[in-house]
Amino acid sequence: MERLAVTLGAIAVGVGGILLYFYAANGLLDVLLADRIASDGRLDRVYNRARLRERIRPWLFVGPALILLTLYLIYPAIQTVILSFYDERSRLFVGLRNYQWALEDFGFRISIRNNLGWLLIVPFTSTALGLLIAALADRVKWESAAKSLIFMPMAISFVGASVIWKFMYAFRPVQFPQIGTLNAIVVGLGGQPLTWYTEPPWNNLALMVILIWIQAGFAMVLLSAAMKGVPEELVEAARIDGASEIQVFFRILLPQIVGAITVVMTTILIAVLNTFDIVYTMTNGQFQTEVLANYMYRWMFRNFDSGRGSMIAVTIMLAVTPLLIWNIIRFRREETER
Repeated sequence: MERLAVTLGAIAVGVGGILLYFYAANGLLDVLLADRIASDGRLDRVYNRARLRERIRPWLFVGPALILLTLYLIYPAIQTVILSFYDERSRLFVGLRNYQWALEDFGFRISIRNNLGWLLIVPFTSTALGLLIAALADRVKWESAAKSLIFMPMAISFVGASVIWKFMYAFRPVQFPQIGTLNAIVVGLGGQPLTWYTEPPWNNLALMVILIWIQAGFAMVLLSAAMKGVPEELVEAARIDGASEIQVFFRILLPQIVGAITVVMTTILIAVLNTFDIVYTMTNGQFQTEVLANYMYRWMFRNFDSGRGSMIAVTIMLAVTPLLIWNIIRFRREETER
């Protein structure tokens, strides 16, 4: 009860404080820049005050967010880049020594290799599954129930999903009853139980399945909405012209939702580059399953080497930045075309 009271109090104070700020800021702006007609009766000063108010007002809403972004995002990013050129205690400047270490370190190379594998497999597979499910679910009467079940993993945290799949992959020697779902099926069919997430390189695929399971629902929802936005007249015209359902899908629907597919894949790509929870919960980077985010955590908070940890964080940031820039350029291009 005490924790619940603290949580509710924090919500009340936070929401109340925001509302109080916006009302007070707007009121103060209206008072300071109130319309006043000059003694000579000129109205241009009234117009200038009104225009100045409208220019300042958006910044009253955006300003706090920009300040928080600067304090908690931009400044830490700049500080991380600076720390990557210092030693483990952030005292001595060592130049590019941390980056040189990364090129020679086996663990870092394994992390890069695994991240590339995640980037090549997870976004494409998640998007393809989401697209397939969206196309099939639109044809059944219980569409809402089916989509709700597929989307449900999105409501689970990555740690919770990993715990679920840890039971799915659970291994016991053949003489003991199998508590893992997959091994129970394998043994039931006459096979031997498998150590799903401890044998490289297949264990990386087993971990990728978890993220695919989560992201497929996300892809399905967005792509289903995009498919429903395709003009029905266009689809019906293709069918009247004799096009099969497969031809309608690949030649009519798919070209119309390329933008949505791009958004889904870009979002999943960024999620893959920041993958930490699944690897940490399942293997903690053992058995050659290390990824960059988990490797950064290991060096920063276990080896207490802020120089190398910051260098790995900079590597992740450099990998994500081109995706973000490309996404912004594409979004602006679409806005211009509209």
